[in-house]
Amino acid sequence: MHRKLLVSFVCAGLLALVQPASIALAQHTGGGMPPGQSPSTPSTFPGSNAPGQNPDAAGQASPGATGPASPGATTPGAAKADDRKFVKEAAIGGLMEVQLGKLAQEKASDENIKQFGQKMVDDHTKCNDELKQAAAKDNIPVPSSLDPKDQAKIDKMSKLSGTAFDKAYVKDQVKDHEKDIKEFQAEAQSGSDPNVKAFASSTVPVLQQHLQLAKNLKTGEKQTAANQH
Repeated sequence: MHRKLLVSFVCAGLLALVQPASIALAQHTGGGMPPGQSPSTPSTFPGSNAPGQNPDAAGQASPGATGPASPGATTPGAAKADDRKFVKEAAIGGLMEVQLGKLAQEKASDENIKQFGQKMVDDHTKCNDELKQAAAKDNIPVPSSLDPKDQAKIDKMSKLSGTAFDKAYVKDQVKDHEKDIKEFQAEAQSGSDPNVKAFASSTVPVLQQHLQLAKNLKTGEKQTAANQH
């Protein structure tokens, strides 16, 4: 009897020692929860940061490491227009417009085209003088004659007359003024010489007016041709 009681006491004591250790072990390893986290606390999503965790340690790049470069860091500067090249081409173009305008007064059959030619002579003579003044302030050379390629164009146009001249001249004027406007706008926006830039800027509206007049003449030619048929 006494022996059975002694065995019972011994078993009860061992159970009391083993049970707390089992509970502690279960709390530490059960469900993979870290110490101190309650079962109701949601697990951390991949990529999110636990309180106090370094963002870089979670696999996230620090701000700016892989993001867009700072404004202006790698943006190339705007291309600068070549002032000397512009002056040369603008001067030759102006001389051509004057000579073609004189041909229009002689060769055209349409009175409106003759008047347009006179306007080209007047306006481009004035523009040529203004270009010389702007370029002279910084000693930029200004050509006073046409190169062989442009002279060949004048010679070719001089062989035409009547409606053939009208058609060729008006077509050429639309094309040339569209090209000139782009070149003058580029110089006005990105040229280096302030005097040449100012000249280009003030001349753009004149060229735009010329282009519109040339387009109107082209439309008038089409209407005349349609009426003849």
